[in-house]
Amino acid sequence: MSPVEESLGLPSGKARRRPTPLAAMEARSVDVIPRGAEWQYEPKWDGFRCLLSRHGEKVDLRSKSGEDLARYFPELVQAALALKASIFVLDGEIVVPRGKAFSFDDLLQRIHPAASRIQKLSQETPALFLAFDLLGSPADRKLAGSILRERRPALEAFARAQFKSQPAFRLSPATASYAIAQKWLKQFGGGSDGVIAKRIDLPYQAGNRDGMQKIKKFRSADCVVGGFRYATNRIANRKVAGSLLLGLYDDEGLLHHVGFTSAIKQIEKPALTERLESLIAPPGFTGNAPGGPSRWTTERSAKWRPLKPKLVVEVCYDHFSGERFRHGTSILRWRPDKAPRQCTFDQLRQKAADPMKLLK
Repeated sequence: MSPVEESLGLPSGKARRRPTPLAAMEARSVDVIPRGAEWQYEPKWDGFRCLLSRHGEKVDLRSKSGEDLARYFPELVQAALALKASIFVLDGEIVVPRGKAFSFDDLLQRIHPAASRIQKLSQETPALFLAFDLLGSPADRKLAGSILRERRPALEAFARAQFKSQPAFRLSPATASYAIAQKWLKQFGGGSDGVIAKRIDLPYQAGNRDGMQKIKKFRSADCVVGGFRYATNRIANRKVAGSLLLGLYDDEGLLHHVGFTSAIKQIEKPALTERLESLIAPPGFTGNAPGGPSRWTTERSAKWRPLKPKLVVEVCYDHFSGERFRHGTSILRWRPDKAPRQCTFDQLRQKAADPMKLLK
C-alpha cells in the first residue's frame, strides 16, 4: 500500500471497496472565468502538479500521471519529514524560484537520471511546494470526501500550524471574488499562467474534470507526438525534422491525428531529430492518421514517420473544430511529467452553449 493510501485510511488488498483517490483532480480548459457563488478561484501555477503524502517516516511525491517524483526533489521529502504532522496528504504544485519568478526550465532540469546531479540542483535551486488542497490530515484521514467549502478552511488551519517552520511549503491563495480572479488572469506571467476555478460544493474529484476549470490567456493542449515529417532543407548535410504530428486519445484508447506544429527552433532540430528517429515505429496513430497528398500537400510533404507514443508536448492553438486544430500550433513546452494516455480529447471539450437563447 502506498503512503497516499495509508494516509487516507484505505483498506489494503481485497478488502478495498473503493478506488484509491491517488489520481489528481483534472481541469477542463475553458475560455472565460465561470461566475457564481459555487466557485472558488486560485492562481494557475506553471509547475509540476503533485500529490504529496506522509505516513510516519514514509513520504510519497506522485505526479499527475502517477510517476514517483520523490527522487527528483529530495529537499521536499526532507521538508515533509520535518513537519510536525506525521500523517497528511496535500495536493499542490512543485515550482522552482528564479529571482522574482518561477522557472519551468529550472524545474525541467530536475528530471535527471544522475542522483548526484539532482542532489546538486536541490541545493542550488531548491523547489517549493505550493499547497492548494488537503485530502487527509491527522484530524480527518478521509478529508477528500468532504466538499471544498470544508477542505479549504482545513488546509488553511493545517498551513498555519505546519508551514511556518518549513519555508519549502507555501499556501496557495484562494478567493471567492470574481474581480480578484480577473485581476489574477490579467497579471499572469512569472510562473502563473492563468486562473483555476473549483466547485466548492463538491468533494475531491479524483481523476476527472467535473469540479475544476482552467482559464488561460491562451488556449493550450497536451498532445502526443505520434509522428513527424522531415524538413525539405537539410542542416549540415543531414535530414532534420520539419514538423511534429500531434495526436489525442479518444474514449476507446485510439490515438487520432489532430494537427501539427512546425514551430521548432532551428538550433534544436538536429538533437530533436535524433531523439525522434530513435522512437520510429509503426503505427504511430491507431485512429485517424495523417492523410496522403491533397490540393494543399505535395507527395513529399505527405510522407511521415510514425513514432512510439512516448513524447508529450504542450501546444498553443487558436481554434479546434472537426476533431482537428484548424491551424498550425506553436510549441509551449515539453511535458515529461505527463503520461501520453492523459492526452485526450476530453481536455478540449466544453459544454456547448445554446445559440437559440441569443436570438430575440
